[in-house]
Amino acid sequence: MSDRFPAYLVEKTDDGQALKKTELSDAELMDGDVTVRVEWSTLNYKDGLALTGASPVVRKFPLVPGIDFAGTVEASDNPRFKAGDKVVLNGFGVGEVHSGGYAGKARVPGEWLVPLPDGLSTRQAMAVGTAGYTAMLCVMALQDHGIKPEHGNILVTGAAGGVGSVATAILADLGYRVIAVTGRPEQKDFLLSLGAADIAPRSDFADKARPLGRELWAGAVDVAGGNTLANVLSQIKRGGAVAACGLADSMSLPTSVAPFILRGVTLYGIDSVMASLEKRERAWDGIVKHLNAELLESLTSEISFDELPAKGEQILKGQVRGRLVVQIPH
Repeated sequence: MSDRFPAYLVEKTDDGQALKKTELSDAELMDGDVTVRVEWSTLNYKDGLALTGASPVVRKFPLVPGIDFAGTVEASDNPRFKAGDKVVLNGFGVGEVHSGGYAGKARVPGEWLVPLPDGLSTRQAMAVGTAGYTAMLCVMALQDHGIKPEHGNILVTGAAGGVGSVATAILADLGYRVIAVTGRPEQKDFLLSLGAADIAPRSDFADKARPLGRELWAGAVDVAGGNTLANVLSQIKRGGAVAACGLADSMSLPTSVAPFILRGVTLYGIDSVMASLEKRERAWDGIVKHLNAELLESLTSEISFDELPAKGEQILKGQVRGRLVVQIPH
């Protein structure tokens, strides 16, 4: 019986990088003490950058892209896991410097793995994926800051995307009044179905920000950076906070110190890649408690393994709604 399995591989070229669909063997897996039969992965914005080469996400070649996966342990030399265990992986440089989820198998250090939470299937875990797990980390940052529903509206930028849609749904379930920012007005009904109280056009946050604007939001989850984040910061109420986790607009932050020193606003950077095991387990526990399974399914679209390259281009163009999951063939 062949041990070969389908995979995407990013290779270095004179022009940058190239993506090819191929087959790999167990002998070609990277170092680690746990081998996982990958069942499901997902497509995140960072995956789109990796697949297309639009940004240098992949920093080691050749490499299997895919920054997260869920599956079943096939072999383990790590005491935390045994064959047959269901596991989830997000981050730790997988899909960037260590081969990731777009292959039939992955071999990784066991310290990177989280046991699949009770109540979730491997498909549901990837419907949540890194985007949903990051969204929960953002919500946790606002909660830990002390922001409560009665303090006022919470703004979520990029609300129709992977992080934004899950953040909107979880915040609404927790009782917060969410204002969802989107550049796609046709998504209004979708966003309201997630629990958003209202939507705001992305164009409201596109121009150069003033140092301070009207105090409108108790807190915010931002996936955009750039002028969007600068405008959001200028509108946060005194003592409020923003959880920033993305750069869909820009990596720059054209703002001043005014929101921080005149209103005591806090900007939390959300690092989902290297988050501690304690934070990861807390995040997944929160997801199970506060993200309705039927609502999660409504957020989720399934794509085929062959569609990954084309969908990677679409996600960078803002043409993807909610979460995309892909079943990994063997």
